[in-house]
Amino acid sequence: MRPELQFLRDQQVNEHLIQEVERYSESYPVAEEVWGRVVKPSIPFYGREVLEMAVSGLLQGENLLLTGAKATGKNVLAENLAYIFGRPTYNVSFHVNTSSAELIGTDTFRNNEVELRKGSIYQCAQYGGFGILDEINMAKNDAVSVLHATLDYRRSIDVPGYDKIDLHPAARFIGTMNYGYAGTKELNEALVSRFLVIDMPAQSEETLTYIMGEMFPDMKEKAKEQWIGLFLDLQLKAENAEISTKSLDLRGLIAAARTVRQGLKPALAVQMGIINKCFDIFEKEIVRDVVMTRIPEEWTKGDVFTE
Repeated sequence: MRPELQFLRDQQVNEHLIQEVERYSESYPVAEEVWGRVVKPSIPFYGREVLEMAVSGLLQGENLLLTGAKATGKNVLAENLAYIFGRPTYNVSFHVNTSSAELIGTDTFRNNEVELRKGSIYQCAQYGGFGILDEINMAKNDAVSVLHATLDYRRSIDVPGYDKIDLHPAARFIGTMNYGYAGTKELNEALVSRFLVIDMPAQSEETLTYIMGEMFPDMKEKAKEQWIGLFLDLQLKAENAEISTKSLDLRGLIAAARTVRQGLKPALAVQMGIINKCFDIFEKEIVRDVVMTRIPEEWTKGDVFTE
């Protein structure tokens, strides 16, 4: 069994799905020139039901749209799925000025002739990669409309002035989106109909315990409880609209723990990773009070990690 599939068994994911993933990866070897795009995620994803839904859809050739609040692990799941299936990853970060040329490709002058400089979507289709379409609801309709034939049963890309290419049978696309961010909008029905949608659940004590245990096996149990409790406290305050989601940053919390391992005082580490993400002075004071109840000022590296 491929070692990257072991964490699926650890979470008791359906054994039939695991075997099908192995069969899939054996059927579609990765081209040597894109091996560098098969990347192990820095953060593991925990959640059996979500993994089973996502894996089942991808095995059937479907594309996924991951929705939900901030810090629910949408990008983490997308990266983990690409690694589970052993596929090269192509990231597209959408913004209001994203054009179809950036996705498919544009003309360039090389060797005294005009040729196509292939975009991320083109390369993903060519090499059977997993295309991660980040913040897809920030793009203008005329940009994502070029994806319609790519994402539906036609599975093809018609490149103006060049050829129509068919998607590699292993190619899949995973979109992510947050609601309420500046520049976001509702996705049109035609685009949504081309995805299976997974609404990501909020982080729980169970999922955070798994993540922190995997990433910091040398963290002391008492410190781990406080680190997890801090995130859950902030998540509850954000759900109750007492604070914004700016400080609800799992990446920031993990980065703070890494700087503590380097020798920085935990209070200063959490200040960088959590507190300073707030730019409103009143909100910053609320977050600081939450942090102080969990991370004592006098703590040192020895209080967090075993020597």
